[in-house]
This record gives sequence, structure tokens and C-alpha cells, in this order.
Amino acid sequence: MGDRSPILTTRQMLLVEAAAIASGVETGSSLMERAGTAAAAAIAGFWPDFTASGRVALVLCGPGNNGGDGYVIARHLAARGWPVRVAALAAPATIEAQGAASLWRGETVGIGEASPVPGQGIGLCIDALFGTGISRPLAPEIAGLLRGIAASGCPIAAVDILSGICADSGRILGRQTLPEAALTVTFHRRKLGHVLAEGGELSGTVECRDIGLEPWSDAAGKAVCPAGPQPGLQKRGGHKYNHGHALILGGGPTRGGAARLSSRAALRVGAGLVTLAVPPEALPENAARLDAIMLEPLAGADILTRRLRDARINALCLGPGLGIDRAVLLVPAALEARRATVLDADALSAFAEAPEHLFSHLHENVVLTPHDGEFSRLFPDLARRLNDAPARGPAFSRLDAARQAAARAGAVVLLKGPDTVIAEPGGQAVISSATGADAAPWLATAGSGDVLSGLITGLMARGFPAFVAAHSGAWIHAEAARLFGPGLIAEDLPETLPAVFRSLAG
Repeated sequence: MGDRSPILTTRQMLLVEAAAIASGVETGSSLMERAGTAAAAAIAGFWPDFTASGRVALVLCGPGNNGGDGYVIARHLAARGWPVRVAALAAPATIEAQGAASLWRGETVGIGEASPVPGQGIGLCIDALFGTGISRPLAPEIAGLLRGIAASGCPIAAVDILSGICADSGRILGRQTLPEAALTVTFHRRKLGHVLAEGGELSGTVECRDIGLEPWSDAAGKAVCPAGPQPGLQKRGGHKYNHGHALILGGGPTRGGAARLSSRAALRVGAGLVTLAVPPEALPENAARLDAIMLEPLAGADILTRRLRDARINALCLGPGLGIDRAVLLVPAALEARRATVLDADALSAFAEAPEHLFSHLHENVVLTPHDGEFSRLFPDLARRLNDAPARGPAFSRLDAARQAAARAGAVVLLKGPDTVIAEPGGQAVISSATGADAAPWLATAGSGDVLSGLITGLMARGFPAFVAAHSGAWIHAEAARLFGPGLIAEDLPETLPAVFRSLAG
């Protein structure tokens, strides 16, 4: 189920280190020695047969403390019998890095001599150039060096984070292209840049090593947590109405597949009853496909308003396959009832020209589930900031965007992607990462988002608050994809939920 530890910003990590040093128990040098030792062990474990390859491990060291870690790594790998060569970008610039460099007895060359050439025999590149401390784009020649090393077939191990990636946003600084690391070794906690944006894609396997900072963890303050299983997800006993009644609003003929996917997901995740309400002319199509899901005609907003007089209907889902014209009429009526509501797809796109009109109807028990395109239509200024190449770090992140969007809309915002971010208006946020070891690339399939909307709706019908339902639904969605594996289509996701719940019981 992946690493469930909080995810830190660069500043939060610095606060933890500063607290450890201020205590008198640790020094910057002792932490560097411990980090380098841990990283060397992780690298040796990841490539256990490296010494038999007859190749050299090239350690690229920058002038700061990330470079200092590199010198420690070089020393410990050499002590394990690895052939190691160090290429220094510049002389060590910090006291800690200078001390680490002074203990390295092996070969050190300038960065200009690091490029792989025929017969050089470099089998692994260890990137200890900048790590989390970088705040400006890599020099073109350094980015080119990393690309060239990767293009030669040499794997890269990044120390803390691949150089050139903003550790607070996961975005590549400047208009650079960077290679993917096979392994990233970080310390104490993962950073936001390991799970967000390009950082989530380029960090490879992320190993987080303990370096003795746990006693000072509280110095980080409130951190973002990864999505994970919540207490109460397993369904308990009771009458079907004890588990809620979800109403899914569907569209006209030939448009029913998306809403049926949402409905089945809501039922599978534990809603006591699920009703799919569609225009009268769409009844035959849906009746031929539904059994446990109830079906009823619903033509317009006035009928929806009357239907919602039934207080047992406690969660709504609008958007999947709904149709733009139908969404314009039904969404305000649904929101007027102040029930737990999920808005997705057409229910979002219908208000692209006037998002403020939508926001004026929202309330705290609403979840918006936009993908990047829908997000850009509702929050164009925030989307532009995400799309513009960042000149400096910390860069504007998907976490920042989701938080600001939630505050503006007055509702929970779930920004979909491999690095799904869920934020509520008060600023609390959770990241549901499906990258690296938690990758679920099979979710990139038609109908997957419709299933997610249904999962959230079903959890809200069961009584989970909007924010909890949103991040729990995102985790269940990705976990089902990971359990099913290759070949997944959207219809498989609800059918995999029993295995997800069985895994929680175990």
C-alpha cells in the first residue's frame, strides 16, 4: 500500500534538520555522514551485482551539501569494493561538504571529464549535483550531460531528488528535458517533488532512508499526507438505508455508459441503494443493462427538485454522460438541495463560460473532480501558472493549484492525474500518487474517471464527509487498478473492489 508517511516541503525538511542540530545531538556533518552511508547501502542493494560488471560508478558532486553526500557515498561504495570515480562540478562550498570531500581518497576529475566515451566503462551515474537545494534551472551543459549519460544506457541514481527538479512542486525548472532516474534515495521523508508533476514520473523507485531524525519530526509542522485506507471503509451491518441512497443523474439515449459505470461503482463501494435517473427516452437502453441498480425517469429540474424531497436520498452525482444542456438545468437544482454532491465531466464543462455562477451555488459538501482540461476551463489563471515553465523554485505546484481552487470554489477539489491532489477550502490536502512504485498506468482508459466519481458518491452516501470520501475514493480507485494490473478497462474497476476490501480486512 506504499509509504503512508507525511510528505514534506524543502523548508519543512530544513526545519527538522535545524531542530536536530539545535538540540546538540546532531551536527550537519553527522547527518551528512549518515545520509551518505544510507544512500550507499540503498544503491548497493539496488544494483547487487554491480561489481561483477567490470564498470565504474561515476559520482557527480555539486558544491553544496548534496555534493557532500556524494563524497560520502563514493567512500562507502569504494569500501564495498566498487570501482568509483568522482566528477566535481566545483570545489565544495560548505564546511560539511569540505569535510566529506577531504575523507574521499579516490579519483576526482572535473565535470568536463565526466561525459561517457567509448571504452570509458561507466555503469552507473550517481547524481549528487544539487538535490533539493536547487532554485534555478540547470545550466544547459549539465542537463545535456545527464541526458547524454542516460542515452548511453547508463542508469542514474539520484541523491535526494534528480537535479533540475523543484523539490516542492516536482516541476522541471526552466525549459529543460531531463532523463528518468532508475532510483532516487531520499532521507527521513519523501518530498513533494517525488510525487508531483514531472518529479513523480522521473524519480523512478523512491527509497526513503531513516537517518535518525524521527525525534525532531514535529518541527516540520503540518504536512501533506498521502491518500490511504481510512477507518470505516469496511461496510458494517444494518439496513440498506443505513448505508445511504445515491442518485446518479444520467443523460439521453446512447450516452448511458458513463453514468452506469458511476452507478455500479457507487453500489460496489457500499451505498445501500443506487438509483440512476435518466430522461424517459433513455429508459429502455438502461433497463437492458441494469439489475441491482434502480432506474427511474427524470426529465427536468422541477422533477429533480420534487424527487429530492425524499430525505433518504443523501448523495448525488452529476456529470458523467449527462450532456451540457441537461447539466445547465440540473446542476443548480441539485445544489439547491444541499445534499452531498459530486460534480464531474459535463457538470463542470457546462459552466466553463461562467465558473463564478457555478461557484455561487456550491457548498462545503460538494466535490469537484476535474481533469486538467476541465480544471483549465474553471480556473484558467491557475492552469496558466501550471503550464508556464517555472524560472525559479519553489515553483507553483498542482498542490498549490488545488488548494487555491478549493478556496475559490468553496468546495472540495480533486485534481485528477497520476498525482491526484485533493484539497478542501480550508487548505487541508492529500495526495493520491499513482507514480513510481505505486504507478497504475492502466487508469488512463475511457470511463476510469466516471468510476472514480461513483466511488466518491457511494462513500458520501455512506456518510463520509466530502474531503474524506474524495481522497478515500481516489485511493480505492488506484488500489483497484494496481490489484487488477495490465489490461484493465473501466468496467473492471468496480469488480475489483471486493479484492481491495478483502486486502483491508487482512
